[in-house]
Amino acid sequence: MRRLLTCAAALALLLTGCTAGHDGPDDGVVRLRFQSLAWQKESVDANRQLVKEWNAAHPDIQVEYVQGSWDSVHDQLLTSFEGGEAPDIIHDASDDLADFAYGGDLADLRPLLSERLRADIPARSWETTTFGADRGVYGVPFLQEPRVIIANRKILESSGVRVPTPERPWSWSEFRQIAQDLTRSMGPGRYAVAWPLKEPVSVSLNLGLSAGGQLFHREPDGRVTVRFTEADAVVPGTIRDLVVTDRTAPRTTLGSGGSDTLPGLFAGKYAMVPLGFAYRQQIAQQAPEGFEWTVLPAPAGSAGLTQGVSPQTLSIAEDSPYKKEAAAFLDFFLRPENMVRLARGDWMLPTGTAALADPALHTARDGWATGAAVAERLRPAPAQSVRGYPEWKDKVATPAFQEYYSGAIDGAELSRRLVADGNRVLARYQRK
Repeated sequence: MRRLLTCAAALALLLTGCTAGHDGPDDGVVRLRFQSLAWQKESVDANRQLVKEWNAAHPDIQVEYVQGSWDSVHDQLLTSFEGGEAPDIIHDASDDLADFAYGGDLADLRPLLSERLRADIPARSWETTTFGADRGVYGVPFLQEPRVIIANRKILESSGVRVPTPERPWSWSEFRQIAQDLTRSMGPGRYAVAWPLKEPVSVSLNLGLSAGGQLFHREPDGRVTVRFTEADAVVPGTIRDLVVTDRTAPRTTLGSGGSDTLPGLFAGKYAMVPLGFAYRQQIAQQAPEGFEWTVLPAPAGSAGLTQGVSPQTLSIAEDSPYKKEAAAFLDFFLRPENMVRLARGDWMLPTGTAALADPALHTARDGWATGAAVAERLRPAPAQSVRGYPEWKDKVATPAFQEYYSGAIDGAELSRRLVADGNRVLARYQRK
């Protein structure tokens, strides 16, 4: 109930900002609405401060900060687009853009973006927001979050296991063996690794790229189908072995979010937890005195440290009458020095080449250097341009992966559901 009330309040807040429309004093001032999904205090502060700086320097183009919510952003946008009341500038994640892009709700940014901004962000990142036969660009990818392993330094060092580095990461098979060695050394009731898999799909697909998995395949006619290959099975199979076969990871955390596993990590119940890079902020703030932690790269497969990401994005609504002014704000907002401020506020990595080179993002403290080293191996998440992905994820993939990881179904049944049931869902979105 509390979650529902929170989502309802966030939706009401968004609509309040939207229904204000572009009506205002007839004073010649352009007024833009910027829906931000920043939620951590440092991130909200950085976003609001940049809006304040823009407004001070551009009295003729004023930006209103509207607070949105990650919990309900897809429904928020559906409501605002259908009502013709979308914010001018929209903060979202790249894997949520496909349906809105194909639906004509978002502006193609190619004629709007500055050459500086286009050149600063690598092509691999632009791929996450590029859709359609005409290769339109419907968002600016600006923050990205690799998945890393947060580990208890004392447990690792006392066990004598090899500690991985970005130059010499663990393989997935070595990771499984390390988990067995760690669990034995830790004693009864303790586990080498806790997998928080309340949202198992993105973890499975994005880490699966390291083993050469892809899952989604675009056919010559442009349609996307699901195929579950041996490469796709490597990462899910390893996680299942840790939980079901080796018992080096507890079943109890499979339905947990990342934050739920932190007390066990702090208490020494788990030696390692795979988490998104931004969780480092929570650990730095909440870890008890004397707790020593380190950031390790995720295991590598046949494709090395490659993993998929769905960057945070900024888009412009197709219905906005002020697209050029909105694009000018984006160019300011995403200057290299500002992108660094946003990255540090969110404890994530910038996509921009100039920002990523900033020395502040390459320090050993809090694992920044490990993340920066992995950044070059980040690729678009497998489902980036797949229409119908949100429904496939919610109705097919999430329950299938949850049952597989708990041991309720085997690999053959996982494959059948992802492929047969999944392709039926995707087919509805690809009818001509």
